[in-house]
Amino acid sequence: MSTPTSPSTSSGSQNSGTHGTPTVANGIWLVAEREIGSKLRSKAFLISTGILLLLALAGIVIGGFASKNAATETMPVAVTSQTSAAVSALPNVTVTEVSDQAEAEKLVRDEKVDAAVLPGTGASDFTIVALKDAPGDLVAALSQAPEVQILEPATANPLLRYFIAIAFGIVFMGAAATFGGTIAQSIVEEKQTRVVEVLLSAIPARTLLAGKVIGNTILAMGQILALAAIATIGLIVTGQREVLSTLGSPIIWFAVFFLFGFILLAALFAAAASMVSRQEDIGSTTTPITMLIMAPYVLVIIFNDNPLVLTIMSYVPFSAPVGMPMRLFVGEAQWWEPLLSLVILLASCVAAIVIGAKIYENSLLKMGSRVKLGEALRG
Repeated sequence: MSTPTSPSTSSGSQNSGTHGTPTVANGIWLVAEREIGSKLRSKAFLISTGILLLLALAGIVIGGFASKNAATETMPVAVTSQTSAAVSALPNVTVTEVSDQAEAEKLVRDEKVDAAVLPGTGASDFTIVALKDAPGDLVAALSQAPEVQILEPATANPLLRYFIAIAFGIVFMGAAATFGGTIAQSIVEEKQTRVVEVLLSAIPARTLLAGKVIGNTILAMGQILALAAIATIGLIVTGQREVLSTLGSPIIWFAVFFLFGFILLAALFAAAASMVSRQEDIGSTTTPITMLIMAPYVLVIIFNDNPLVLTIMSYVPFSAPVGMPMRLFVGEAQWWEPLLSLVILLASCVAAIVIGAKIYENSLLKMGSRVKLGEALRG
């Protein structure tokens, strides 16, 4: 005789089944939390991040103090009553007035002054007396310079522009390569150890992919924001508020562009890694993506003073996170250009996620030899 199932037992079984399968949001967060936790428990990651932040702070502080010392350093110069007025008007010069040429030469020989400026004896208005080499800055300042007309004046200090280009390029390349590589290694490791089969029995492949991308995006953005905070503190401590005011908007735009640019690259890294089953084969599928990451770094350093190349870079999705903030820093971009570039990047990001998810889903359970791209797209 069969035993009827009680309502309470039936209800309990249904509730258990419901709670046993996580929702999509819960599944994504569980995977993201796992990715974040594994990174934060890694001593190598914490140490490398700490060293990166210290190097960034040291570079800003040393550069700030060096520029301040260079600005405040003065040149001791001996003058007579006839040349005192002209030399005193020069910047970064400390004047010592003497009575005659003999006294001026004595100060120069005793190395108490770097040079002496005396009345000229020929066509020139001044004669500079130095021990071994005449100070170039002093000679240039007292020379009669021709009138100069600049047709296209520089919008930023060329040296500062170069270093800002290096900074944007290194941060983008370093963060994208580091966390993109982490996604690729994690996926291949799960395939190689067959852990992915257990994971897919609990959550869909797209949920697993989303969790990995979101987790590593949070880590990458955390590193970017930490670097931005360190840069801000360093510029304030060294008294470079003027540089900070010009860098504020470009840094914010860099963070926004990097967020979506990294999601695009992360989806491609995940798709590329899912096509192989061994750690040794990761390079065969991820090398093209790595080249896409390195290209903006190289281009922005070489062509940081080329408006045409920077403009093209600012609209190409893979280089926009570097090109557009650089153009904003030098003042070459109109207010609407970052918005248009961001729309293009968002559209590319959506396309990369759709294609990457398809490749990832079709390749994840295929073990052995490398999955061909056409086969991964067809399924």
